[in-house]
Amino acid sequence: MPVSRIAIGSSAEASHPDALKASLAEFISMVIFVFAGEGSGMAFNKLTNNGAATPAGLIAASIAHAFALFVAVSFGANISGGHVNPAVTFGAFIGGNITLLRGLLYWAAQLLGSVVACLLLKIATGGLETSAFSLSSGVGVWNAVVFEIVMTFGLVYNVYATAVDPKKGDVGIVAPIAIGFIVGANILAGGAFDGASMNPAVSFGPAVVSWTWNAHWVYWLGPLVGAAVAALVYDVIFIGQGTHEQLPTSEF
Repeated sequence: MPVSRIAIGSSAEASHPDALKASLAEFISMVIFVFAGEGSGMAFNKLTNNGAATPAGLIAASIAHAFALFVAVSFGANISGGHVNPAVTFGAFIGGNITLLRGLLYWAAQLLGSVVACLLLKIATGGLETSAFSLSSGVGVWNAVVFEIVMTFGLVYNVYATAVDPKKGDVGIVAPIAIGFIVGANILAGGAFDGASMNPAVSFGPAVVSWTWNAHWVYWLGPLVGAAVAALVYDVIFIGQGTHEQLPTSEF
C-alpha cells in the first residue's frame, strides 16, 4: 500500500539546497500561473464590463488557465516536479513520492506565490479586485465539494499517469500538455458552479488579497480529498507494489 511508504523526512531537508531550489521553482511557477489565470479574468471583466461570468468568459478562463499551467508545469518539471498545486503535492505525499517536510516547503512556496501574484495584479491594475472563488447561486457547499473532489481526482490521476508512473516511458512534453488540458476542460465543466479551483493555492491568493473567505474551506477539502483518492487508486491498481520506484528528489 502507498500509505506504508509515507515518510516524514529529516530536519536537514528544510535547509538542503535542492529542497530550497525546488521550493523557489514552485514559487515562481505559481506566480506565473496565478498572474496569467487570475489576470485573464480581470482583463475580460475590464473589456466586457464584468462579463467574466458569461459563456465567453468561461471559455477565455479555460484557455488562459490551460496555457498558463502548461508553461508553469514545464518550468518546474526538472527542478521540483512542477506540482504548482498543493493538492498535487498532497497526492504525491500520499503515494510516498515526496516527504512531509519537503511537501510543506512546497505548500509554503505555492501559497506565497499565489498571494504575491494577486498583489502584483492589484498593483499593476491600479487597485482592481482580485475576486475570490465563490459558489454560484443555487450551488450548495457540499455540491461544490463534490465538484472539487471529482475535478481534482481527474487532475491528480492525470499527473500520476503521465508523470509519476514508472512505466510511463519518456513522455517529455506530453505531461505538462495533458495536465493543462484537464484543468482547462474541468473549468468548462465546473466553472459556472463553483469557479473550478482544483488548487487550494489558486483560491488562497485571491481570498487573502480581497480578504473574502466565504466557503473557502470548500476549496481545500474538495481538492485534497480528490487528490488523495486519485493517488491511492492509481498507485494501488496500476503501479502496484512490485513496480513502484521512489522518484528522485529532483522530481516529486
